[in-house]
Amino acid sequence: MEMLVIVLNKTEKLEDLMVEFNNCGIRGATIIDSMGMIKVLADEHGDDIPLFGSLKMMLNENRPFNKTIFTVLCEEKVPIAMDCVRRVIGDLSKNGVGIMFTIPVNKTEGILK
Repeated sequence: MEMLVIVLNKTEKLEDLMVEFNNCGIRGATIIDSMGMIKVLADEHGDDIPLFGSLKMMLNENRPFNKTIFTVLCEEKVPIAMDCVRRVIGDLSKNGVGIMFTIPVNKTEGILK
């Protein structure tokens, strides 16, 4: 088993990603609101540091900055889920799109197989 973690900056794509997961047999995921380090630093030190003040102005203050999605999958479903992310979200190597990674999961309870 592996846990796939996606930090999604393009939050407007969240529903499309969940639909794509469902269409590809990925049935369980947890979504939490999250915030990156730049947002925290800009809020805390934005007035004192010119760079952070500029970054703060670029950020949209009216919405959560990103969503963190995690799902625990059997190894054979991980490439399918990662392909879903690429199809819906696009090129994660571009700045500001998001990140995706996996973590090995050794033991689980409560996950239907």
